[in-house]
Amino acid sequence: MMEIEDKRKPAIDYIEKVQRCMTTNMRGKLVDWLVQVADTYKLLPETLHLAVSYIDRFLSIQSLNKSKLQLLGISAMLIASKYEEVNPTRAVEFCQITTYELHEVLEMEARILKSLNYEMGNPNVITFLRHGFFFSYLKFEYLNFATSHSQFKYLCNYLADLSLLDYECLQFKPSTLAASVIFLAKFIIRPRVNPWTLSLHESLGYGSDDLEDCATILHELYLSRRAASLKTVRNKYKLRKFKCVANLPSPPELQESYFEDVHASYKCNTDVNIATDDEWD
Repeated sequence: MMEIEDKRKPAIDYIEKVQRCMTTNMRGKLVDWLVQVADTYKLLPETLHLAVSYIDRFLSIQSLNKSKLQLLGISAMLIASKYEEVNPTRAVEFCQITTYELHEVLEMEARILKSLNYEMGNPNVITFLRHGFFFSYLKFEYLNFATSHSQFKYLCNYLADLSLLDYECLQFKPSTLAASVIFLAKFIIRPRVNPWTLSLHESLGYGSDDLEDCATILHELYLSRRAASLKTVRNKYKLRKFKCVANLPSPPELQESYFEDVHASYKCNTDVNIATDDEWD
């Protein structure tokens, strides 16, 4: 319910309609830098995603000079750190990696809080992947993979972080992004097997046909067809501690048949099985 509330959603066209001197590439570079900041201070994935959410929501209603984008980013990370972390990073520590003074960061922090009307808690893709029912349900799903649970989890986290880089991903609800992340992660691990089962459809509330647009964008990000110049996320998940998931091969295209209505596909498969049994009779 929270993810569809207007006050918690960014505008999907704020760069075109609200900002005067900002581009999608500038946004992507800011997010890419924030990934590095989060990694430097060992912040939770939830903190990073919440900070980017604050940025998009703020820019949806406030025009900002491009010289202040980094200030906005670090101030949003400060707020998200206070919201999510047990031991939040202090403002003075964030100042050390920028050219901004402490009073500038605190002023921007206050400006963000006021602009968002102090509505700082909102779900993001990590909320659904980690704390929602997605991974609870998938505990037995991944056991059928030729991979470990940790590799599957890191691959999902990688795809989720990649989604932050692309402005077009704002059009999708966080739960849609989370379901698409799971779809694509399963496809990358076992490309010859339809990643979306009837059980996933019924448990998560999404059919594969609902995920086509989102999964396609995520796949293009994974193959570096989009945001190719932004390297921080990709380099991060090439590390051994993340099971080198960024190096996993993927077919160049998603199979269209995987996006057919799962109930129709299931019925078709059932009919084939029944016909085969009749032949044996």
